[in-house]
Amino acid sequence: MSKRRVVVTGIGALTPIGNNVQEFWDGMMEGRSGANPITKFDASNFTTKFACEVKNFDPLIYIDKKEVKRMDPYTQYALATSAMALEDSQLDFSKINREMCGVVFGSGIGGISTFEEQHTAYMNGGAKRVSPFFVPMMISDIAAGQISIKYGLKGPNYATTSACATSSHAIADAFILVQRGSADVMFSGGSEFPITPMAVAGFNSARALSTWNDKYAVASRPFDKDRNGFVMGEGSGTIVLEELEHALKRGAKIYGEIVGVGLTGDAFHITAPPPGGEGAVRSMREALRDAGIKPEEVDYINAHGTSTELNDLNETQAIKKVFGDHAYKLAVSSTKSMTGHLLGAAGAVEAIASILAIKNSTIPPTINLDTPDPECDLNYTPKVPVKKEINYALSNTFGFGGHNASLLFKKFVG
Repeated sequence: MSKRRVVVTGIGALTPIGNNVQEFWDGMMEGRSGANPITKFDASNFTTKFACEVKNFDPLIYIDKKEVKRMDPYTQYALATSAMALEDSQLDFSKINREMCGVVFGSGIGGISTFEEQHTAYMNGGAKRVSPFFVPMMISDIAAGQISIKYGLKGPNYATTSACATSSHAIADAFILVQRGSADVMFSGGSEFPITPMAVAGFNSARALSTWNDKYAVASRPFDKDRNGFVMGEGSGTIVLEELEHALKRGAKIYGEIVGVGLTGDAFHITAPPPGGEGAVRSMREALRDAGIKPEEVDYINAHGTSTELNDLNETQAIKKVFGDHAYKLAVSSTKSMTGHLLGAAGAVEAIASILAIKNSTIPPTINLDTPDPECDLNYTPKVPVKKEINYALSNTFGFGGHNASLLFKKFVG
């Protein structure tokens, strides 16, 4: 039995460089940094005092005022991008079977801001001060549940949680569910609201964050020899995946096709990648095998590219091992140089960047790449976007715990 083809028919993005898809794309084309001094709490006594925050977000555009108070911001972000993706897809639920429409939507840490607020309430006032909405606001599956409830989607409905690979795993699962016939339409992606005292303090203690407080706008600098840690980001991305014939029958706009996924585990260390990016090598190779294409057919890689010493080096080595001589001919970039690291939302937002790169025949840049690391010697599209025909784009995400996911997108040919 032949596999069903799966296409992208809607996208929604909320990022530190733009509050919708067009603004996000424009921000990448301008090489805009999303970094700013932290405004969500008083960070004056923190080692890192900056992050890539979403700016001027109004949840009331998307959600009823009463409901906003009962949702952690990460869920508000998820509902916002799902509303954008639905509008973009022009799906009419009155004309399709909602039992064949589902949601796989993840978050790396879920409602951590709600957890911190409610713990403070408990410490100050005891158990009776804890909100009855505490648990359903905090849990990392509730965004998927809320999307399903809002639109009456009765197909597969669950969440993924795999650190930085979270929303790539969500998209991979959604792809497989449509491909195998368990659903015709899936809303998939991830959301994160991690710029909180505990999260920043924790990553600071782990020495994972950049500490360039005096030059925060250029602190996210993947593949640069002066990189000294990632920059925390926040936001959400939602993708509508749809079975090809279902999309064609309703005359849907098609952004591109998802043709392969690679999912592997490092089985090595809780935070560090294995030498040579061995797990990433297998992840990328599996995506190519799944799609049935050769390495030299890939035109662009949206790298995980975190701006940390080990990740950037090991991902570079992994790309060289998978692609050989072609590694020096394809284009690579890290959009984290602009958005920061959106943790569980990174995969979805970077998948959207990859899809838009295919659609617009343009490689987003890696900004702040002033002095390339000699050991990171590929074409990382420094500073400015580059026009390039893209038939296949690969999006990599690798998470704490050794979780690796590679998504392979293709230009749609009817």
